[in-house]
Amino acid sequence: MTTSRRLAHRKVEKFEKNITKRGAVPEMSTKKGNDYPVGPLVLGFFVFVVIGSSLFQIIRTATSGGMA
Repeated sequence: MTTSRRLAHRKVEKFEKNITKRGAVPEMSTKKGNDYPVGPLVLGFFVFVVIGSSLFQIIRTATSGGMA
């Protein structure tokens, strides 16, 4: 058996083993709970900056007569 056939045979065996394991995810590896990538403080600060800047822009536009 040549080297390439041997490697191909190993890959096929490895693939065959994985087929029987598909969908069987252990319970511990799945995420549970509400893990947000951003904390509530950072999210609040972001909302404050966005809403504050939009209000500032509206006030600025209104006081300058509509053309900024």
